[in-house]
Amino acid sequence: MTAQIDIRKAVKSDLPGLLKLQQANQLAQGGSLAAALTAGQIEQMMADMPQIVACRNNEVVAFLLTTSLAVSRKRPLLIIDKTLQAYPYADQDAYIYGPVCVSESERGNRLAQLMFARLLELEPNRQGILFIRSDNEPSLRAHSRMGMIKVGEFTLNDALFHVFAYKAMAH
Repeated sequence: MTAQIDIRKAVKSDLPGLLKLQQANQLAQGGSLAAALTAGQIEQMMADMPQIVACRNNEVVAFLLTTSLAVSRKRPLLIIDKTLQAYPYADQDAYIYGPVCVSESERGNRLAQLMFARLLELEPNRQGILFIRSDNEPSLRAHSRMGMIKVGEFTLNDALFHVFAYKAMAH
């Protein structure tokens, strides 16, 4: 029997595992993460909003990162600017959802959905906005299944991106 998965808010001691998983899933490694965040950037994000990790045997096997628009504006990124131009209807307290990364050995175990459910518990009544490359079929399928709605698209560096949004409602 495999060890239980623990899905929780990330803490500082998760940083090394989070950075290792991020590195293993960069485009250069054949993954789908186009940008790499530094430990300092992730710590700033942790101070701002909940970052969600899935751990098995105390090892980070998946993560879901989020950034408030206020923190995002302090570190402008063209891809976020394009996302918000494609969907100019962001709520005042909306946040950027992603990146999401699941280790290769854990794919197909619904970890993205489980982490999203945990995020919604921690951040009810807030709007999330995200982008997904049009050629990332598994991510497009997973996020559609989670109830996220395509609200726009844009092109950057000859790649087409879909913009999705959702609003978490407290029950």
